[in-house]
Amino acid sequence: MNKDCDKKPSMGFFLFFIQSLFETLRIKNNRHVNGLIILRQILFTGYEALPLISFLALSIGGLIILQGSKFLEGFGQGIWIHIILVTVVINELSGILTALVVIARSGTAISTELGNMKVSRQIQLIESFGISPIGYLVVSRIIGVVISMVLLVVYFNLIAILGGWLFSIFFSTLEFRAFINDFLSILRFSHIFSSLIKSVVFGLIISCVSAYQGMSVRQASTEVPQRTIRAVVTSISAVIVADILITWLFWFF
Repeated sequence: MNKDCDKKPSMGFFLFFIQSLFETLRIKNNRHVNGLIILRQILFTGYEALPLISFLALSIGGLIILQGSKFLEGFGQGIWIHIILVTVVINELSGILTALVVIARSGTAISTELGNMKVSRQIQLIESFGISPIGYLVVSRIIGVVISMVLLVVYFNLIAILGGWLFSIFFSTLEFRAFINDFLSILRFSHIFSSLIKSVVFGLIISCVSAYQGMSVRQASTEVPQRTIRAVVTSISAVIVADILITWLFWFF
C-alpha cells in the first residue's frame, strides 16, 4: 500500500481506490474491518453534523419559498414552487451541500488522523502485526462516511421540505397536507434514486480521497496539513465533476 502511494499521484490513487473498493465489497470475509471504527465514523460524520445540516436545510427550503414568492402569484396554487424544490433541492443542493459539510468536517479529520498515524509509524506497526491498513483503517471509514452521507442527504431533504412549508405559512394559509400532496405530485422515483446514487458516490469520493492523501504522508509532520488541503480541494473538484456526470446520465437515460 505504501509503495502504491509513492507512484504517480493519478496511478497511485487509482490503485488505492480499486483496492479499497475491493476490500469494501468483500466486507463479510474481511476480518480486519473494525465495527467500532465504523460506528465512531457514523457518530462523527453523521450525528454530530445534524445541527449544521438542519440549519442549512431549513435555510435553503425557506429561501426557495422566499425567492419563489416574488415571482409566483397565488402560492397555494403555485405548483412551480414544488418543481423548484424537487429540481433544485432534492436533485442538486442536498447532495452538494451535504458533501461540502462532510468534506470540511470528516474529510479533513480522516486525512489528518491517518497522516499523523503515518508520521508516528502507527500504520507500520499495524502492518507488522499482519493487519491490513486498508481493511482496518480505510474500509471502516469508507463504510462509515457512505452510510452517513446517505442518511444526511435524506435528512437534508426532509428538513428542507419542512422548512419550505414553514416559510410558506407567511404567504398563505396552506395546510401541511396540501403542501405535501402537491410536492408528492411532482416527486418521481428518479429524483429519489438520483439523490441516493449521488450520496453514495460522494461518500466514496470523499472517504477515498481523504484516506489516500492521509496515507500518502511520508515522514515529515509538515506534510499533514498540505495533504489535508489537497484532500479538500481534490474532493470538492471530484464531487462537482461526479455530480455533473450523474446528472447528465439521468438527463439522457
